[in-house]
Amino acid sequence: MPYRPDLHLTGDPDEDGPAADRHAFDVQATVPLLEPPGWAVAQRALFDLLDHAWRRFARDFTGPDGRLNYTGPLTTRDGADDFYEVFFNWPQLYLLGGADDLLPAAEKHWEGVTRQLTELDMLREEYERGYDWFHQSESLLLLYFLCMAAPDRWRERALRFAELYVDPAKGNYDLEHRIITRPHNGSDPDRTGLFDGDVYPWLPKEAEAYGFPLDWIPEAADGPFPLSEDPRLGDRMRDRMGVGDTAVNLAAAGLVLNAWILSGEERYRDWIVEYVDAWRERTRANGGLIPDNVGPDGVVGSRLDGRWYGGHYGWSWPHGWHSLGHAACVAALAAATVTGDDDYLSMVATSLDTLISHAKVMPHTEADSSLPSKWAVELGPDDVHTPTPHLPFRHNDSGWFDYNPATPPVPVALWHHTFSRADRARLVGLREADGIDWRTVRPFRSKEESGHEKAWFAFLDGDDPDYPERILATAQAQIRHRLRRIDRYRDLDVPEADIHVWQLCNPVVTEALVQLTWGGPQVLYQGGLQQARLRYHDADARRAGLPADVAALVTSIDPEATTVELVNLAPETDRTVIVQAGAFAEHTITGVRYTTCADDGWIGDMYDYGHTEPVVTEAEVPHAGPYLTVRLPASTRIRLTLRLGLRTRTPSYRTPFDTAAQRANSTETAGDPERSASPGPSGSDPTRTTP
Repeated sequence: MPYRPDLHLTGDPDEDGPAADRHAFDVQATVPLLEPPGWAVAQRALFDLLDHAWRRFARDFTGPDGRLNYTGPLTTRDGADDFYEVFFNWPQLYLLGGADDLLPAAEKHWEGVTRQLTELDMLREEYERGYDWFHQSESLLLLYFLCMAAPDRWRERALRFAELYVDPAKGNYDLEHRIITRPHNGSDPDRTGLFDGDVYPWLPKEAEAYGFPLDWIPEAADGPFPLSEDPRLGDRMRDRMGVGDTAVNLAAAGLVLNAWILSGEERYRDWIVEYVDAWRERTRANGGLIPDNVGPDGVVGSRLDGRWYGGHYGWSWPHGWHSLGHAACVAALAAATVTGDDDYLSMVATSLDTLISHAKVMPHTEADSSLPSKWAVELGPDDVHTPTPHLPFRHNDSGWFDYNPATPPVPVALWHHTFSRADRARLVGLREADGIDWRTVRPFRSKEESGHEKAWFAFLDGDDPDYPERILATAQAQIRHRLRRIDRYRDLDVPEADIHVWQLCNPVVTEALVQLTWGGPQVLYQGGLQQARLRYHDADARRAGLPADVAALVTSIDPEATTVELVNLAPETDRTVIVQAGAFAEHTITGVRYTTCADDGWIGDMYDYGHTEPVVTEAEVPHAGPYLTVRLPASTRIRLTLRLGLRTRTPSYRTPFDTAAQRANSTETAGDPERSASPGPSGSDPTRTTP
């Protein structure tokens, strides 16, 4: 369908006033709130604790200009991501409904850290000089959420960064072969290879956990060697792995998708399609399993003696699917978003299904996992001994190895996007085969700030009604744990080896709020953009996020019946919420069913000692737009059941408060204003069904 700026309005597209001011309230809550649900009270308490927590971190770990308290050097190419990652979910919390001053604080930290890293010679013109996309993608999550929260202020930077890849003259993209030209890429075309000096900076503990690249070259047979002299980490690594494309570079599609949403320029869409198409073709040619390397000549395996595996941050070393799978999913989702063609997801789905077909059932204590610290907390002391399917994350000349329990972020992201039978069946199959109860909620906060997708899926499946309160309690525990860590490490003179301490002390946790209020999974950590069934705007404050005192719980993400309950806990203050369909207003609300209480007889007479149960019925109204305004008088609640048309509108960072002129300005550089939106999926996916 052609792009029309007025599609982002629910009022008259020819009027210039803000959309939120131009139409009457669509729905008003009339059901009285008598006994606040525990999840609602816990959710608002979590917002309050988070507001205290981010201020504590900023006070104890950052300077006046927003930079982190660090005075040492960075002696390798590694480290820039660790400075940005600390704050990645701060603007996300603002978008959820965090404090008004959280957004300017997050912006200040990006600016301060960027100056700091420029002084440390890690950046050029505010962007990474040259490093792998496993780490670059982690750095950029903060930027993506800032663009989502304040698109006008961040548009210029975001487009300038995307141009580093879209414009072949920048040296990162080979138009002829449809490849990113090297694994370490960025703003400095003179940064080549994979390391400065004579050898890759590989630590003994890393070698013990992840092994070595190029373990098949003849020179490796005479080992072991000191790390400083290992032939697998020197010239051979530079020559064989330091040029050409690698699958983890697919995460760059997230950067370009962000630019497309901001600008509407077709050249960004075209780059995504061209680049991801090339990898989709290579995946099909490799029997449905995505290869991890392409030589400078555009041929898979040309630098690795024909191997489809063995590239930098690929199947063999160091993390395999843990890094490669996320990057491929980010790219596939980007291509599906800009084209409306969900077949792009097939290169991820067939690769994932290949891993599932090689699964082995075993206790984790018997697995050869390279990530034992991850699973120690995610499985807990009991379930590490429970037999459960383990998937191989890596592959080398000896075959599949590095077996780990199935990680849910990628299959959940696929299912959330398509809501297809096949993607749901994959999750159901994984759950049925699992020896561990998916309803288990363990207290941890991983680096990715995710990991509770299995329990969330069980909740959406209808068999874990207590999940909201348990995951909110878990979030509280992780914040309080990290506040104690802040007390312990705030005076530490951080050495370079311990720069992860800031991430481990970041007390902002958003996974629970993303799942419960937006009806989406946590963002894919390797550079994904947010997925959500719903988002919210505060109509009175004219900003993104839930208003004060308001709690939200999404209990179904079925497009035919997306269900959310809104509760206004305030005893005297009315609130008005604008419900948005999709993370980027890309869905259309086509129908609304909602609870109502027309009779106030439940109050009783003057001398009654109690009240009766309010009589709650339902009403239904048609709708046609991405926004629905809901008025919540004090102490009321409402359950909305929304019928959604998925991806029927052009994704946008604009808000219901923007004028038509502002929306037009957001795409003024696009050339043809009739840019194509992603077509609705219903006609292209014959397997789509409710779960």
